[in-house]
Amino acid sequence: MKPLSSTGFAIFGAALVAISYGLARFAFGLFVPPIRDELGLTPYVIGIIGALPLISFLLATAVAPFTTDHLGARNTAVLSGVFGVGGLALISQAADALMLGVGVFACGICTGLMMPALTAAMQALVKRSMHGRVSSVMNAGTSIGVIVAVPTVLFLAGAWRFAYLSFAVLAGIGVIAAWLFLPSVSRITPGNAAPPPPISELPWSRLVRLSLFAYLMGFISSAYWIFAPDLVVTLGGLPPGATGWLWLSVGIAGLGGAVVADLADRNNPPITQALMLMMLAASLALLAASPGQSWLAAFSALVFGLAYMSLTGLYLMTGIRLLPGRLSMGPVLPFMAVSLGQASGSPVVGGLVGTFGYADAFAIFAALGILMAILSPFYPGHIVQAEEDEEDAGLQAAYDHQLQNEQGEPLEPVVDEGENADDAEKPAVNP
Repeated sequence: MKPLSSTGFAIFGAALVAISYGLARFAFGLFVPPIRDELGLTPYVIGIIGALPLISFLLATAVAPFTTDHLGARNTAVLSGVFGVGGLALISQAADALMLGVGVFACGICTGLMMPALTAAMQALVKRSMHGRVSSVMNAGTSIGVIVAVPTVLFLAGAWRFAYLSFAVLAGIGVIAAWLFLPSVSRITPGNAAPPPPISELPWSRLVRLSLFAYLMGFISSAYWIFAPDLVVTLGGLPPGATGWLWLSVGIAGLGGAVVADLADRNNPPITQALMLMMLAASLALLAASPGQSWLAAFSALVFGLAYMSLTGLYLMTGIRLLPGRLSMGPVLPFMAVSLGQASGSPVVGGLVGTFGYADAFAIFAALGILMAILSPFYPGHIVQAEEDEEDAGLQAAYDHQLQNEQGEPLEPVVDEGENADDAEKPAVNP
């Protein structure tokens, strides 16, 4: 079968991310009200269950580089899809909290394995000069998946089992497509690339600060992802179908996150993080203050979607910059920190909701977001270099600097006079 073009791979990768991230992971909060009512679950139990896919995501992400290196991009993506199909099918048939928890745990494994598999496939199929743009399109797949989930809530608000069964069918189609279109290789490494710097020489102070900010952002955002739909239904009195407009707003605004994150990386990451965190806090406060006003709730979701996707994109690029030569670890570290924050924040929110109510719980988390924004000057910005050109910034530069020669300069492939331009941008392969 003919290999995918760069554009085709970007669209295909976004579709797989839409299934694994948007449907298998983030759509759960959208269906919390009907699931809670039918299974008789308390807010604290919902908080525990909401943390399970984040824990399994952490576990899967930790072993994903090893799994991808040994199984290859195709088999890892297929394995991810199988967990997604199984998890979504279990959720659709859940009769109690235990079965529901096993299903969402399996969905978290699906999410943790998919992006490393797609990154490995991208290195094999896509020219290095296109890595940044392709990654941005794939990352937007999360928002696309959230948008796809919205019609099922609007038209199937009381039929969440059928909705999740439909998601399982889509995941099965994704498994077949991954087997047909993804390459079996795991990664391609230029033969003349310098080895990455030793662990002892990594900027640990910056990495620790990045991880702490990513963890706290995940902790704060867990309130919205898990309990925002339940808040507008329980506290605001809106019909369950109205929660679909929340996630539609989150998905649409989230599409702009890649652009904002790239602009932030080119200019001032600490200031941009402070602004996005203030927006995150504002979205929580606004929803808690006016849960019964559908247009204000939708506006808060727009603010949240843009802030969340921008922050995750910014953390992704910062991780890549701080770990040159370590393509698999750069994106993994901040994403693991975000997920760990969400996993620990979800039961805390559930406990606060049960003790103080939705409004006070969201207000507490909004205050934490404001405090975190005030501390943003400590966020690790660029590593200052005396002669840094303007074009030497952004997501593309972050990828370009992964491959360095012995002098620490970006690796440029050697081009013979007879080579064409396309071949010149493809890295050499180790024998």
